[in-house]
Amino acid sequence: MSKRVRSREVCADCSAPEPRWASVNRGVLICDECCSIHRGLGRHSSQVRHLTHSPWPHSQLQMVQTLYGNGANSIWEHSLLDPSSSVSGKRKANPQDRVHPNKTEFIKAKYQMLAYVHRMPCREDDSVTAKDLSKQLHSSVRTGNLETCLRLLSLGAQANFFHPEKGNTPLHIAAKAGQILQAELLAVYGADPGALDSSGKTPIDYARQAGHQELAERLVEIQYELTDRLTFYLCGRRPGKCSKSVNHSCSFALEGCIQYNHQFEELAMDVYDEVDRRETDAVWLATQNHSTLVTDTTVVPFLPVNPEYSSTRNQGRQKLARFSAHEFATLVIDILTDAKRRQWGNSCESPKDNVELILQGIDGHHNSEGQDNDQPDYDSVASDEDPVQEATCGDKSSDLSDGPITVQEFMEVKSALTASEAKIQQLLKGCSLEGQSTVLENDYDTTPNHSEMEETAHQQEEGEEDATLPCTEDVICKTEQITKNIQELLRAAQETKHESFLPCSEKICMAVTEMAALFPKRPSSETVRGSLCLLTSSASRLHRECQKAAEHNLSPSDIQLVTQQVIQCAYDIAKAAKQLVTVTTKENNN
Repeated sequence: MSKRVRSREVCADCSAPEPRWASVNRGVLICDECCSIHRGLGRHSSQVRHLTHSPWPHSQLQMVQTLYGNGANSIWEHSLLDPSSSVSGKRKANPQDRVHPNKTEFIKAKYQMLAYVHRMPCREDDSVTAKDLSKQLHSSVRTGNLETCLRLLSLGAQANFFHPEKGNTPLHIAAKAGQILQAELLAVYGADPGALDSSGKTPIDYARQAGHQELAERLVEIQYELTDRLTFYLCGRRPGKCSKSVNHSCSFALEGCIQYNHQFEELAMDVYDEVDRRETDAVWLATQNHSTLVTDTTVVPFLPVNPEYSSTRNQGRQKLARFSAHEFATLVIDILTDAKRRQWGNSCESPKDNVELILQGIDGHHNSEGQDNDQPDYDSVASDEDPVQEATCGDKSSDLSDGPITVQEFMEVKSALTASEAKIQQLLKGCSLEGQSTVLENDYDTTPNHSEMEETAHQQEEGEEDATLPCTEDVICKTEQITKNIQELLRAAQETKHESFLPCSEKICMAVTEMAALFPKRPSSETVRGSLCLLTSSASRLHRECQKAAEHNLSPSDIQLVTQQVIQCAYDIAKAAKQLVTVTTKENNN
Protein backbone atom coordinates (compact mmCIF):
# COMPACT_ATOMS: atom_id res chain seq x y z
CA MET A 1 0.00 0.00 0.00
CA SER A 2 1.21 3.51 -0.72
CA LYS A 3 2.43 5.82 2.04
CA ARG A 4 -0.52 8.11 1.31
CA VAL A 5 -2.98 5.32 2.02
CA ARG A 6 -1.06 4.03 5.02
CA SER A 7 -1.00 7.50 6.55
CA ARG A 8 -4.79 7.39 6.73
CA GLU A 9 -4.91 4.01 8.45
CA VAL A 10 -6.43 4.02 11.91
CA CYS A 11 -7.21 1.28 14.42
CA ALA A 12 -10.54 -0.35 13.62
CA ASP A 13 -11.48 -0.50 17.30
CA CYS A 14 -10.37 2.84 18.79
CA SER A 15 -9.27 4.94 15.76
CA ALA A 16 -5.70 5.35 17.04
CA PRO A 17 -3.38 6.33 14.14
CA GLU A 18 -0.90 4.02 12.40
CA PRO A 19 -2.07 0.57 13.56
CA ARG A 20 0.73 -2.00 13.47
CA TRP A 21 -1.27 -5.22 13.83
CA ALA A 22 -3.98 -7.00 11.84
CA SER A 23 -6.80 -9.33 12.75
CA VAL A 24 -6.65 -11.73 9.83
CA ASN A 25 -10.09 -13.33 10.15
CA ARG A 26 -11.80 -9.99 10.85
CA GLY A 27 -10.10 -8.11 8.01
CA VAL A 28 -9.16 -5.10 10.16
CA LEU A 29 -6.02 -3.29 11.34
CA ILE A 30 -5.57 -2.61 15.05
CA CYS A 31 -3.22 -0.71 17.35
CA ASP A 32 -0.93 -2.21 19.99
CA GLU A 33 -3.33 -1.64 22.89
CA CYS A 34 -6.30 -3.16 21.12
CA CYS A 35 -4.09 -6.01 19.88
CA SER A 36 -3.26 -6.92 23.50
CA ILE A 37 -6.99 -7.48 24.02
CA HIS A 38 -7.46 -9.37 20.73
CA ARG A 39 -4.70 -11.79 21.72
CA GLY A 40 -6.58 -12.59 24.91
CA LEU A 41 -9.74 -13.45 22.96
CA GLY A 42 -8.12 -16.51 21.39
CA ARG A 43 -7.57 -17.45 17.75
CA HIS A 44 -11.16 -18.66 17.45
CA SER A 45 -12.22 -15.00 17.84
CA SER A 46 -9.28 -13.10 16.38
CA GLN A 47 -6.10 -14.21 14.61
CA VAL A 48 -3.53 -11.43 15.01
CA ARG A 49 -0.32 -10.78 13.10
CA HIS A 50 2.11 -7.87 13.06
CA LEU A 51 2.08 -6.05 9.75
CA THR A 52 5.86 -5.98 9.35
CA HIS A 53 7.41 -8.38 11.91
CA SER A 54 5.22 -11.46 11.43
CA PRO A 55 5.76 -13.80 8.46
CA TRP A 56 2.96 -13.24 5.93
CA PRO A 57 2.01 -14.99 2.73
CA HIS A 58 1.80 -12.07 0.31
CA SER A 59 -1.70 -12.87 -0.88
CA GLN A 60 -3.01 -13.20 2.68
CA LEU A 61 -1.67 -9.77 3.61
CA GLN A 62 -3.16 -8.38 0.43
CA MET A 63 -6.49 -9.93 1.37
CA VAL A 64 -6.51 -8.21 4.79
CA GLN A 65 -5.48 -4.86 3.33
CA THR A 66 -8.19 -5.11 0.66
CA LEU A 67 -10.85 -5.91 3.25
CA TYR A 68 -9.70 -3.06 5.49
CA GLY A 69 -9.59 -0.60 2.61
CA ASN A 70 -13.09 -1.59 1.48
CA GLY A 71 -14.66 -0.99 4.86
CA ALA A 72 -14.77 -4.49 6.36
CA ASN A 73 -14.94 -2.89 9.81
CA SER A 74 -18.49 -1.77 9.05
CA ILE A 75 -19.50 -5.45 9.15
CA TRP A 76 -18.52 -5.69 12.81
CA GLU A 77 -19.86 -2.21 13.69
CA HIS A 78 -23.02 -2.20 11.58
CA SER A 79 -25.42 -0.99 14.29
CA LEU A 80 -22.98 1.69 15.47
CA LEU A 81 -23.27 3.37 12.07
CA ASP A 82 -26.94 4.05 12.80
CA PRO A 83 -27.31 7.67 14.05
CA SER A 84 -29.72 6.43 16.71
CA SER A 85 -26.92 4.42 18.31
CA SER A 86 -25.44 7.58 19.84
CA VAL A 87 -28.80 8.35 21.37
CA SER A 88 -28.99 4.89 22.93
CA GLY A 89 -25.53 5.35 24.45
CA LYS A 90 -23.73 2.95 22.11
CA ARG A 91 -20.33 4.13 20.96
CA LYS A 92 -17.00 2.68 19.87
CA ALA A 93 -13.83 3.08 21.87
CA ASN A 94 -11.45 5.98 21.33
CA PRO A 95 -7.66 6.26 21.78
CA GLN A 96 -8.04 8.02 25.14
CA ASP A 97 -10.13 5.24 26.67
CA ARG A 98 -8.49 3.00 29.24
CA VAL A 99 -7.61 -0.50 28.13
CA HIS A 100 -9.48 -1.91 31.11
CA PRO A 101 -12.40 -1.82 31.24
CA ASN A 102 -13.39 0.48 28.34
CA LYS A 103 -11.57 -0.94 25.33
CA THR A 104 -11.75 -4.49 26.64
CA GLU A 105 -15.53 -4.42 27.05
CA PHE A 106 -16.05 -2.86 23.63
CA ILE A 107 -13.79 -5.33 21.81
CA LYS A 108 -15.37 -8.32 23.54
CA ALA A 109 -18.84 -7.10 22.60
CA LYS A 110 -17.72 -6.45 19.03
CA TYR A 111 -15.95 -9.71 18.26
CA GLN A 112 -17.03 -12.28 20.86
CA MET A 113 -20.70 -11.42 21.20
CA LEU A 114 -21.03 -9.87 17.72
CA ALA A 115 -23.20 -7.24 19.37
CA TYR A 116 -23.05 -4.79 16.48
CA VAL A 117 -23.30 -7.15 13.50
CA HIS A 118 -26.37 -6.89 11.26
CA ARG A 119 -28.80 -9.61 12.27
CA MET A 120 -30.79 -11.66 9.79
CA PRO A 121 -34.58 -11.76 10.30
CA CYS A 122 -35.55 -14.57 12.65
CA ARG A 123 -36.75 -17.70 10.93
CA GLU A 124 -38.15 -20.92 12.28
CA ASP A 125 -35.46 -23.09 10.71
CA ASP A 126 -31.95 -21.68 11.22
CA SER A 127 -30.45 -24.47 9.10
CA VAL A 128 -32.37 -23.14 6.11
CA THR A 129 -30.92 -19.68 6.70
CA ALA A 130 -27.38 -21.07 6.91
CA LYS A 131 -27.94 -23.05 3.72
CA ASP A 132 -29.23 -19.97 1.90
CA LEU A 133 -26.25 -17.91 3.08
CA SER A 134 -23.85 -20.66 2.03
CA LYS A 135 -25.38 -20.79 -1.43
CA GLN A 136 -24.93 -17.02 -1.72
CA LEU A 137 -21.30 -17.45 -0.66
CA HIS A 138 -20.85 -20.20 -3.26
CA SER A 139 -22.01 -17.76 -5.94
CA SER A 140 -20.17 -14.67 -4.64
CA VAL A 141 -16.64 -16.09 -4.51
CA ARG A 142 -16.34 -16.06 -8.30
CA THR A 143 -16.14 -12.24 -8.05
CA GLY A 144 -13.58 -10.04 -6.33
CA ASN A 145 -16.03 -8.62 -3.80
CA LEU A 146 -14.31 -9.75 -0.60
CA GLU A 147 -16.40 -7.75 1.85
CA THR A 148 -19.62 -9.37 0.60
CA CYS A 149 -18.18 -12.81 1.29
CA LEU A 150 -16.87 -11.75 4.70
CA ARG A 151 -20.34 -10.44 5.57
CA LEU A 152 -21.90 -13.77 4.55
CA LEU A 153 -19.33 -15.67 6.62
CA SER A 154 -20.02 -13.41 9.60
CA LEU A 155 -23.72 -14.25 9.34
CA GLY A 156 -23.13 -18.00 9.35
CA ALA A 157 -22.30 -19.08 5.80
CA GLN A 158 -20.15 -22.24 5.78
CA ALA A 159 -16.78 -22.09 4.03
CA ASN A 160 -16.88 -25.86 3.34
CA PHE A 161 -20.48 -25.90 2.11
CA PHE A 162 -21.00 -28.58 -0.53
CA HIS A 163 -23.50 -27.32 -3.10
CA PRO A 164 -25.88 -30.23 -3.85
CA GLU A 165 -26.69 -29.04 -7.38
CA LYS A 166 -23.22 -27.78 -8.39
CA GLY A 167 -21.39 -30.67 -6.75
CA ASN A 168 -18.53 -28.64 -5.28
CA THR A 169 -17.55 -26.13 -2.58
CA PRO A 170 -16.99 -22.34 -2.62
CA LEU A 171 -13.23 -22.93 -2.70
CA HIS A 172 -13.60 -24.96 -5.91
CA ILE A 173 -15.40 -21.99 -7.49
CA ALA A 174 -12.84 -19.43 -6.28
CA ALA A 175 -9.99 -21.61 -7.56
CA LYS A 176 -11.58 -22.02 -10.99
CA ALA A 177 -12.16 -18.26 -11.23
CA GLY A 178 -8.59 -17.46 -10.17
CA GLN A 179 -9.79 -15.48 -7.14
CA ILE A 180 -6.74 -15.91 -4.92
CA LEU A 181 -7.90 -13.37 -2.31
CA GLN A 182 -11.26 -15.12 -2.02
CA ALA A 183 -9.38 -18.39 -1.56
CA GLU A 184 -7.35 -16.79 1.23
CA LEU A 185 -10.51 -15.59 2.98
CA LEU A 186 -12.20 -18.98 2.67
CA ALA A 187 -9.08 -20.73 4.00
CA VAL A 188 -8.98 -18.45 7.05
CA TYR A 189 -12.55 -19.57 7.79
CA GLY A 190 -11.61 -23.24 7.49
CA ALA A 191 -12.10 -24.12 3.83
CA ASP A 192 -10.32 -27.38 2.94
CA PRO A 193 -8.03 -27.26 -0.14
CA GLY A 194 -8.23 -31.06 -0.29
CA ALA A 195 -12.04 -31.23 -0.46
CA LEU A 196 -13.36 -33.37 -3.31
CA ASP A 197 -16.09 -32.37 -5.74
CA SER A 198 -18.61 -34.83 -7.15
CA SER A 199 -15.96 -35.96 -9.69
CA GLY A 200 -13.21 -36.46 -7.12
CA LYS A 201 -11.31 -33.24 -7.97
CA THR A 202 -9.86 -30.79 -5.42
CA PRO A 203 -9.71 -26.99 -5.58
CA ILE A 204 -6.01 -27.44 -6.37
CA ASP A 205 -7.00 -29.46 -9.45
CA TYR A 206 -9.47 -26.72 -10.46
CA ALA A 207 -6.81 -24.01 -10.22
CA ARG A 208 -4.27 -26.01 -12.25
CA GLN A 209 -6.76 -26.91 -14.97
CA ALA A 210 -7.78 -23.25 -15.27
CA GLY A 211 -4.14 -22.19 -15.60
CA HIS A 212 -3.93 -20.41 -12.24
CA GLN A 213 -0.57 -21.86 -11.23
CA GLU A 214 0.21 -19.31 -8.50
CA LEU A 215 -3.14 -19.96 -6.86
CA ALA A 216 -2.63 -23.71 -7.11
CA GLU A 217 0.73 -23.47 -5.35
CA ARG A 218 -0.77 -21.27 -2.66
CA LEU A 219 -3.54 -23.82 -2.06
CA VAL A 220 -0.87 -26.49 -1.64
CA GLU A 221 0.79 -24.30 1.00
CA ILE A 222 -2.54 -23.86 2.78
CA GLN A 223 -3.13 -27.61 2.73
CA TYR A 224 0.20 -28.17 4.47
CA GLU A 225 -0.07 -25.13 6.74
CA LEU A 226 -0.22 -27.00 10.04
CA THR A 227 2.78 -29.27 9.59
CA ASP A 228 4.77 -26.56 7.78
CA ARG A 229 4.17 -24.16 10.66
CA LEU A 230 5.33 -26.72 13.21
CA THR A 231 8.42 -27.47 11.12
CA PHE A 232 9.20 -23.76 10.79
CA TYR A 233 8.94 -23.39 14.57
CA LEU A 234 11.56 -26.10 15.06
CA CYS A 235 14.17 -25.16 12.49
CA GLY A 236 13.34 -21.63 11.32
CA ARG A 237 12.59 -22.55 7.72
CA ARG A 238 9.77 -24.18 5.80
CA PRO A 239 10.17 -27.54 4.06
CA GLY A 240 11.10 -27.50 0.41
CA LYS A 241 8.28 -27.91 -2.09
CA CYS A 242 8.14 -29.39 -5.53
CA SER A 243 6.15 -27.36 -8.04
CA LYS A 244 5.29 -30.46 -10.05
CA SER A 245 3.67 -32.36 -7.22
CA VAL A 246 1.55 -31.71 -4.17
CA ASN A 247 4.00 -33.81 -2.14
CA HIS A 248 6.58 -32.02 -0.01
CA SER A 249 10.06 -33.28 0.51
CA CYS A 250 9.88 -32.93 4.29
CA SER A 251 6.26 -32.14 5.00
CA PHE A 252 2.89 -33.78 4.70
CA ALA A 253 -0.78 -32.92 4.90
CA LEU A 254 -2.29 -33.55 8.29
CA GLU A 255 -5.65 -34.30 6.69
CA GLY A 256 -4.22 -37.45 5.11
CA CYS A 257 -2.82 -38.96 8.26
CA ILE A 258 -5.61 -38.58 10.81
CA GLN A 259 -8.42 -40.32 9.02
CA TYR A 260 -8.90 -42.76 11.89
CA ASN A 261 -8.03 -40.69 14.94
CA HIS A 262 -9.86 -37.47 15.73
CA GLN A 263 -8.05 -37.22 19.06
CA PHE A 264 -4.71 -36.85 17.32
CA GLU A 265 -6.15 -34.15 15.07
CA GLU A 266 -7.27 -32.16 18.11
CA LEU A 267 -3.87 -32.48 19.75
CA ALA A 268 -2.09 -31.32 16.57
CA MET A 269 -4.43 -28.33 16.27
CA ASP A 270 -3.88 -27.38 19.92
CA VAL A 271 -0.10 -27.59 19.52
CA TYR A 272 -0.42 -25.41 16.40
CA ASP A 273 -2.33 -22.81 18.44
CA GLU A 274 0.36 -22.90 21.14
CA VAL A 275 3.08 -22.40 18.50
CA ASP A 276 1.14 -19.38 17.26
CA ARG A 277 0.82 -18.01 20.80
CA ARG A 278 4.55 -18.37 21.47
CA GLU A 279 5.61 -16.89 18.16
CA THR A 280 3.18 -13.98 18.53
CA ASP A 281 4.49 -13.40 22.06
CA ALA A 282 8.02 -13.17 20.67
CA VAL A 283 6.93 -10.62 18.05
CA TRP A 284 4.96 -8.72 20.68
CA LEU A 285 7.96 -8.45 23.00
CA ALA A 286 10.27 -7.48 20.15
CA THR A 287 8.01 -4.63 19.01
CA GLN A 288 7.04 -3.10 22.34
CA ASN A 289 8.62 -0.13 24.03
CA HIS A 290 10.38 -1.68 26.99
CA SER A 291 10.92 1.60 28.80
CA THR A 292 8.49 0.14 31.30
CA LEU A 293 7.53 -3.44 32.00
CA VAL A 294 4.53 -2.38 34.05
CA THR A 295 1.92 -1.53 31.46
CA ASP A 296 -1.83 -1.46 31.21
CA THR A 297 -1.72 -4.06 28.43
CA THR A 298 -1.38 -7.70 29.29
CA VAL A 299 0.55 -10.78 28.30
CA VAL A 300 -1.26 -13.97 27.28
CA PRO A 301 0.04 -16.60 29.76
CA PHE A 302 -1.66 -19.56 28.05
CA LEU A 303 -4.19 -20.36 25.35
CA PRO A 304 -7.49 -18.59 26.11
CA VAL A 305 -10.60 -20.65 26.65
CA ASN A 306 -12.47 -21.73 23.53
CA PRO A 307 -16.13 -22.15 24.55
CA GLU A 308 -16.67 -24.67 21.75
CA TYR A 309 -14.19 -27.08 23.37
CA SER A 310 -14.73 -29.27 26.42
CA SER A 311 -13.29 -28.32 29.80
CA THR A 312 -10.87 -31.23 29.55
CA ARG A 313 -9.54 -30.08 26.20
CA ASN A 314 -9.22 -26.47 27.39
CA GLN A 315 -7.26 -27.66 30.42
CA GLY A 316 -4.95 -29.67 28.16
CA ARG A 317 -4.43 -26.63 25.94
CA GLN A 318 -3.48 -24.55 28.96
CA LYS A 319 -0.96 -27.17 30.11
CA LEU A 320 1.01 -26.60 26.90
CA ALA A 321 2.10 -23.19 28.21
CA ARG A 322 3.90 -24.88 31.10
CA PHE A 323 6.31 -26.63 28.73
CA SER A 324 9.82 -25.27 28.61
CA ALA A 325 11.14 -24.44 25.16
CA HIS A 326 12.98 -27.78 25.00
CA GLU A 327 10.01 -29.80 26.22
CA PHE A 328 7.65 -28.13 23.78
CA ALA A 329 10.04 -28.66 20.86
CA THR A 330 10.19 -32.35 21.79
CA LEU A 331 6.40 -32.56 21.74
CA VAL A 332 6.27 -30.88 18.32
CA ILE A 333 8.75 -33.44 17.01
CA ASP A 334 6.55 -36.21 18.43
CA ILE A 335 3.52 -34.78 16.62
CA LEU A 336 5.35 -34.48 13.30
CA THR A 337 6.88 -37.95 13.59
CA ASP A 338 3.60 -39.61 14.40
CA ALA A 339 1.74 -37.72 11.65
CA LYS A 340 4.34 -38.77 9.12
CA ARG A 341 4.09 -42.41 10.20
CA ARG A 342 0.32 -42.29 9.91
CA GLN A 343 0.36 -40.81 6.42
CA TRP A 344 2.92 -43.30 5.14
CA GLY A 345 0.95 -46.25 6.50
CA ASN A 346 3.41 -47.26 9.24
CA SER A 347 1.10 -46.60 12.12
CA CYS A 348 1.00 -48.86 15.15
CA GLU A 349 -1.53 -51.65 15.39
CA SER A 350 -3.82 -49.57 17.56
CA PRO A 351 -3.91 -45.95 16.34
CA LYS A 352 -5.22 -44.89 19.72
CA ASP A 353 -2.14 -46.24 21.51
CA ASN A 354 0.27 -43.90 19.78
CA VAL A 355 -1.68 -40.70 20.36
CA GLU A 356 -2.17 -41.63 24.00
CA LEU A 357 1.60 -41.96 24.36
CA ILE A 358 1.97 -38.43 23.01
CA LEU A 359 -0.79 -37.14 25.28
CA GLN A 360 0.94 -38.77 28.24
CA GLY A 361 4.06 -36.92 27.14
CA ILE A 362 2.39 -33.69 28.16
CA ASP A 363 2.83 -34.83 31.73
CA GLY A 364 5.82 -37.07 31.03
CA HIS A 365 8.04 -34.22 29.88
CA HIS A 366 7.26 -32.41 33.10
CA ASN A 367 8.22 -35.47 35.12
CA SER A 368 11.77 -34.92 33.97
CA GLU A 369 11.62 -31.54 35.61
CA GLY A 370 10.41 -32.96 38.91
CA GLN A 371 6.75 -32.24 38.33
CA ASP A 372 4.06 -34.46 39.83
CA ASN A 373 1.92 -36.23 37.26
CA ASP A 374 -1.01 -36.46 39.63
CA GLN A 375 -1.17 -32.73 40.14
CA PRO A 376 -2.88 -30.83 37.33
CA ASP A 377 -1.16 -27.72 36.05
CA TYR A 378 -4.49 -25.95 36.35
CA ASP A 379 -7.19 -26.94 38.82
CA SER A 380 -9.88 -25.18 36.85
CA VAL A 381 -10.22 -23.78 33.38
CA ALA A 382 -9.68 -20.05 32.99
CA SER A 383 -12.91 -18.15 32.72
CA ASP A 384 -13.99 -17.27 29.24
CA GLU A 385 -15.65 -14.21 30.76
CA ASP A 386 -12.31 -12.44 31.05
CA PRO A 387 -9.62 -14.34 29.15
CA VAL A 388 -7.31 -11.33 29.00
CA GLN A 389 -6.75 -10.81 32.69
CA GLU A 390 -7.90 -13.97 34.49
CA ALA A 391 -5.74 -17.02 35.00
CA THR A 392 -6.64 -20.31 36.57
CA CYS A 393 -6.05 -20.78 40.24
CA GLY A 394 -7.11 -23.76 42.27
CA ASP A 395 -6.93 -21.88 45.55
CA LYS A 396 -10.38 -20.34 45.73
CA SER A 397 -9.45 -18.62 49.02
CA SER A 398 -6.89 -16.48 47.25
CA ASP A 399 -8.07 -13.43 45.36
CA LEU A 400 -4.71 -12.80 43.75
CA SER A 401 -4.80 -12.19 40.04
CA ASP A 402 -2.39 -14.45 38.19
CA GLY A 403 -1.97 -11.94 35.39
CA PRO A 404 0.76 -9.35 34.89
CA ILE A 405 1.05 -6.11 36.81
CA THR A 406 -1.03 -3.28 35.40
CA VAL A 407 -0.36 0.42 35.68
CA GLN A 408 -3.56 0.87 37.62
CA GLU A 409 -2.72 -1.76 40.23
CA PHE A 410 0.84 -0.59 40.60
CA MET A 411 -0.01 3.09 40.93
CA GLU A 412 -2.89 2.50 43.32
CA VAL A 413 -0.52 0.81 45.74
CA LYS A 414 2.32 3.21 45.14
CA SER A 415 0.21 6.34 45.51
CA ALA A 416 -0.98 5.17 48.94
CA LEU A 417 2.56 4.77 50.27
CA THR A 418 5.87 6.53 49.83
CA ALA A 419 8.80 4.29 49.05
CA SER A 420 11.35 4.34 51.87
CA GLU A 421 14.85 3.51 50.70
CA ALA A 422 16.18 4.33 54.17
CA LYS A 423 14.06 1.57 55.72
CA ILE A 424 15.34 -0.94 53.22
CA GLN A 425 18.92 0.03 53.88
CA GLN A 426 18.30 -0.31 57.60
CA LEU A 427 16.69 -3.69 57.09
CA LEU A 428 19.53 -4.97 54.97
CA LYS A 429 22.23 -3.42 57.17
CA GLY A 430 24.53 -6.08 58.51
CA CYS A 431 23.29 -8.72 56.03
CA SER A 432 26.09 -9.89 53.80
CA LEU A 433 25.36 -10.64 50.15
CA GLU A 434 26.65 -14.18 50.68
CA GLY A 435 24.22 -14.74 53.50
CA GLN A 436 21.34 -13.44 51.44
CA SER A 437 22.17 -15.58 48.45
CA THR A 438 21.43 -18.73 50.41
CA VAL A 439 17.79 -17.68 50.56
CA LEU A 440 17.43 -18.13 46.82
CA GLU A 441 18.31 -21.82 46.74
CA ASN A 442 17.74 -23.05 50.31
CA ASP A 443 15.00 -21.25 52.20
CA TYR A 444 12.43 -21.69 49.44
CA ASP A 445 11.75 -24.61 47.17
CA THR A 446 13.22 -24.06 43.71
CA THR A 447 10.47 -25.93 41.88
CA PRO A 448 6.92 -24.49 41.74
CA ASN A 449 5.26 -27.87 42.29
CA HIS A 450 2.22 -28.23 44.56
CA SER A 451 3.14 -31.60 46.07
CA GLU A 452 6.73 -30.58 46.76
CA MET A 453 5.56 -27.32 48.32
CA GLU A 454 3.29 -29.32 50.64
CA GLU A 455 6.20 -31.57 51.56
CA THR A 456 8.36 -28.54 52.30
CA ALA A 457 5.59 -27.07 54.44
CA HIS A 458 5.33 -30.38 56.33
CA GLN A 459 9.06 -30.38 56.98
CA GLN A 460 8.77 -26.87 58.37
CA GLU A 461 6.07 -27.85 60.89
CA GLU A 462 8.78 -28.55 63.45
CA GLY A 463 9.82 -24.92 63.26
CA GLU A 464 7.64 -21.99 64.20
CA GLU A 465 5.77 -20.30 61.38
CA ASP A 466 5.92 -16.52 61.21
CA ALA A 467 2.81 -14.53 60.28
CA THR A 468 4.57 -11.15 60.12
CA LEU A 469 5.03 -9.47 56.77
CA PRO A 470 7.27 -6.59 55.69
CA CYS A 471 5.77 -3.16 55.19
CA THR A 472 4.23 -2.69 51.78
CA GLU A 473 6.43 0.22 50.76
CA ASP A 474 9.55 -1.92 51.20
CA VAL A 475 8.08 -4.64 48.97
CA ILE A 476 7.10 -2.04 46.35
CA CYS A 477 10.59 -0.59 46.36
CA LYS A 478 12.14 -4.01 45.77
CA THR A 479 9.59 -4.72 43.07
CA GLU A 480 10.67 -1.53 41.31
CA GLN A 481 14.28 -2.68 41.49
CA ILE A 482 13.39 -6.09 40.03
CA THR A 483 11.33 -4.44 37.30
CA LYS A 484 14.17 -2.11 36.35
CA ASN A 485 16.53 -5.07 35.94
CA ILE A 486 13.96 -7.01 33.92
CA GLN A 487 13.57 -4.01 31.61
CA GLU A 488 17.30 -4.14 30.93
CA LEU A 489 17.07 -7.85 30.15
CA LEU A 490 14.11 -7.37 27.78
CA ARG A 491 15.93 -4.59 25.94
CA ALA A 492 18.87 -6.95 25.49
CA ALA A 493 16.49 -9.60 24.13
CA GLN A 494 14.90 -7.09 21.77
CA GLU A 495 18.32 -6.03 20.47
CA THR A 496 19.54 -9.69 20.34
CA LYS A 497 22.41 -8.89 22.72
CA HIS A 498 22.66 -12.42 24.10
CA GLU A 499 25.98 -11.71 25.76
CA SER A 500 24.13 -9.33 28.10
CA PHE A 501 21.71 -11.99 29.33
CA LEU A 502 23.95 -13.43 32.03
CA PRO A 503 24.96 -10.09 33.67
CA CYS A 504 21.30 -9.05 33.62
CA SER A 505 20.19 -12.31 35.21
CA GLU A 506 22.75 -11.90 37.99
CA LYS A 507 21.31 -8.48 38.81
CA ILE A 508 17.80 -9.91 38.80
CA CYS A 509 18.79 -12.81 41.06
CA MET A 510 20.42 -10.39 43.49
CA ALA A 511 17.29 -8.21 43.54
CA VAL A 512 15.09 -11.29 44.02
CA THR A 513 17.31 -12.46 46.90
CA GLU A 514 16.98 -9.06 48.56
CA MET A 515 13.21 -9.10 48.13
CA ALA A 516 12.92 -12.64 49.52
CA ALA A 517 15.01 -11.55 52.51
CA LEU A 518 12.26 -9.09 53.47
CA PHE A 519 9.94 -11.99 54.27
CA PRO A 520 10.18 -14.48 57.17
CA LYS A 521 11.86 -17.77 56.36
CA ARG A 522 8.75 -19.74 57.31
CA PRO A 523 5.73 -17.62 56.31
CA SER A 524 2.46 -18.86 57.75
CA SER A 525 0.55 -17.69 54.67
CA GLU A 526 0.32 -20.37 51.98
CA THR A 527 -0.13 -17.63 49.38
CA VAL A 528 3.09 -15.92 50.44
CA ARG A 529 4.96 -19.25 50.37
CA GLY A 530 3.66 -19.96 46.88
CA SER A 531 4.57 -16.50 45.60
CA LEU A 532 8.07 -16.70 47.08
CA CYS A 533 8.45 -20.14 45.55
CA LEU A 534 7.51 -18.82 42.11
CA LEU A 535 9.74 -15.78 42.53
CA THR A 536 12.89 -17.64 43.55
CA SER A 537 12.45 -20.68 41.31
CA SER A 538 11.84 -18.45 38.29
CA ALA A 539 14.99 -16.49 39.11
CA SER A 540 16.97 -19.73 39.33
CA ARG A 541 15.57 -20.94 36.00
CA LEU A 542 16.31 -17.56 34.45
CA HIS A 543 19.92 -17.76 35.53
CA ARG A 544 20.30 -21.27 34.07
CA GLU A 545 18.75 -20.23 30.75
CA CYS A 546 20.98 -17.16 30.55
CA GLN A 547 24.00 -19.39 31.13
CA LYS A 548 22.89 -21.43 28.11
CA ALA A 549 22.65 -18.24 26.04
CA ALA A 550 26.27 -17.49 26.87
CA GLU A 551 27.41 -20.69 25.16
CA HIS A 552 29.12 -20.11 21.81
CA ASN A 553 28.06 -23.31 20.04
CA LEU A 554 24.32 -22.62 19.92
CA SER A 555 22.53 -22.59 16.59
CA PRO A 556 20.20 -19.69 15.69
CA SER A 557 17.16 -21.88 16.41
CA ASP A 558 18.61 -22.85 19.82
CA ILE A 559 19.20 -19.17 20.61
CA GLN A 560 15.61 -18.41 19.67
CA LEU A 561 14.28 -21.13 21.98
CA VAL A 562 16.50 -19.99 24.86
CA THR A 563 15.46 -16.37 24.35
CA GLN A 564 11.78 -17.32 24.53
CA GLN A 565 12.43 -19.20 27.76
CA VAL A 566 14.38 -16.25 29.20
CA ILE A 567 11.49 -13.91 28.43
CA GLN A 568 8.98 -16.31 30.00
CA CYS A 569 11.07 -16.56 33.19
CA ALA A 570 11.28 -12.77 33.37
CA TYR A 571 7.51 -12.46 33.22
CA ASP A 572 7.10 -15.19 35.85
CA ILE A 573 9.34 -13.16 38.16
CA ALA A 574 7.31 -10.00 37.49
CA LYS A 575 4.08 -11.93 38.16
CA ALA A 576 5.37 -13.29 41.47
CA ALA A 577 6.56 -9.84 42.55
CA LYS A 578 3.11 -8.47 41.78
CA GLN A 579 1.51 -11.20 43.88
CA LEU A 580 3.73 -10.35 46.85
CA VAL A 581 2.87 -6.64 46.53
CA THR A 582 -0.83 -7.49 46.39
CA VAL A 583 -0.91 -9.87 49.35
CA THR A 584 1.33 -7.66 51.49
CA THR A 585 -0.88 -4.66 50.84
CA LYS A 586 -4.02 -6.66 51.65
CA GLU A 587 -2.67 -8.13 54.88
CA ASN A 588 -1.17 -4.87 56.12
CA ASN A 589 -4.42 -3.01 55.49
CA ASN A 590 -6.47 -5.54 57.46
